[in-house]
Amino acid sequence: MVESKNPARLRMAVIGAGHLGTFHARILAARPDVELAAVLDVSQERADKLAAEVRCPARVLRGEGAADVLAALPEGVQAVVVAVPTVLHARIAVPLLERGIACLVEKPLAESLDSAHAILAAAERGRALLTVGHVERFQPGFRKLRELGFRPRFIECHRLAPFSWRSTDIGVVHDLMIHDLDLVLDQVGGNLVSLDAAGGAILTEREDIASVRLVFDNGARANVTASRASLSPMRRFRMFSSEAYVSLDMHKNYGLIVRKGPNWDSGRVSLRNLSAEQIAARTDLVTSGMLELVELDLAGMDRPLQAESEAFVESVRHGREPAVSGRDGYRALELAERISKEIAAQGW
Repeated sequence: MVESKNPARLRMAVIGAGHLGTFHARILAARPDVELAAVLDVSQERADKLAAEVRCPARVLRGEGAADVLAALPEGVQAVVVAVPTVLHARIAVPLLERGIACLVEKPLAESLDSAHAILAAAERGRALLTVGHVERFQPGFRKLRELGFRPRFIECHRLAPFSWRSTDIGVVHDLMIHDLDLVLDQVGGNLVSLDAAGGAILTEREDIASVRLVFDNGARANVTASRASLSPMRRFRMFSSEAYVSLDMHKNYGLIVRKGPNWDSGRVSLRNLSAEQIAARTDLVTSGMLELVELDLAGMDRPLQAESEAFVESVRHGREPAVSGRDGYRALELAERISKEIAAQGW
């Protein structure tokens, strides 16, 4: 592990001055416990523009080889955010990890399982911390559910977005759906038994719409749908268990829990002699205490990318296990690969 010249501030760099790299650089530059040593990019113009905004040096990557990456990195950098195109993740991250430099690699972990395995192996050789940018883990609603210990048995989620012209080097499964695949894997805690996927290409050469049914060995099920060819954005997660129903709208940062109230058992007795029409006409089922509706208090919680950055910095500084491990990133990628291959085999 590279030693800090100033232990009071973590010396970091951002590689990639594109869309996500810009946000990462802005967040890190604003942290008093971080010294943003440089912004690196293959484009001098992009690097200079972002570096001027966040007031740090700009470095240009002259090539994609290990020697090029290491030569461009400022001395003494302890941690790096890798926000380059997916196909370059392994080429950038492997030499850094091998030298003990902690890396936050944007999702998906890599463009292939072989490249992802190379990243994991490099982290082991360098005994370096590796985390993957599955930022949805840091959505306030999911952080609140983890605090409550909620474990769903059935999940239905939709992630729809208008076409943005970004990330067209990968399909919607690796671009958008992989967020929800990671969330599902994290939430259900079981091993995948089977899947049934459908989808196809509409606007690009790769799948732009995808839907999959997942079955796990612990009995949990999940229906996951993603599109990057929709007119309106949607990011909704609905989860069901024997204890409660939870609805999360990440677009509105809103969450709702519906569960049995304190008068559930006694109230059921009073309903036995009523017809279906009479029960439907009852408007007091919640106020009578039969049902309990709880709006999740998500106010004041950090924005997801800020929370992700905080978790990364704290993991590096204190040697903690990352919130999203390299193995988590590999598992989500492995599932995404299976789904996209099944869709490709359908011949859309």
